[in-house]
Amino acid sequence: MLRSEEADPCRREVTVTHTPDPRSVGRRRTENPGGSAGQSAPESAGTAIAQLPNLPLWIFLATVVLRRVVPARTWVRTAINWTAVVALGWWALDESLRGVNPWRRALGLGVGGLVVALGAYSSRAMAGGCPMSSKVLLPPS
Repeated sequence: MLRSEEADPCRREVTVTHTPDPRSVGRRRTENPGGSAGQSAPESAGTAIAQLPNLPLWIFLATVVLRRVVPARTWVRTAINWTAVVALGWWALDESLRGVNPWRRALGLGVGGLVVALGAYSSRAMAGGCPMSSKVLLPPS
């Protein structure tokens, strides 16, 4: 145990002595008190397949639902759209910086790149410089 502490002073091995689950008595787990998220490692060594969304994703999901209800071309819809972009960007930045594994960090980078690309495309479309404007798609009259 001394060697592992010398290798990484932020990680230490702890024996779990009191747990409500009798199957985990005497099991060892690794704690990382100075970790990026400030959380200890899970007791099971398995990979999480799904989990509840964090705050930015809840906000984004709420905007997805609200977009179905609020009519288009109103200031409320514009505010909802911007809230969705900011929430998704917040989530992507958080995942790319504090993701629990390389897959989550790569997912955050990918979604962040998509948010930036779509934001640039939509701002260009609002300025009238979009190559796929309605004038191009409509047949000549």
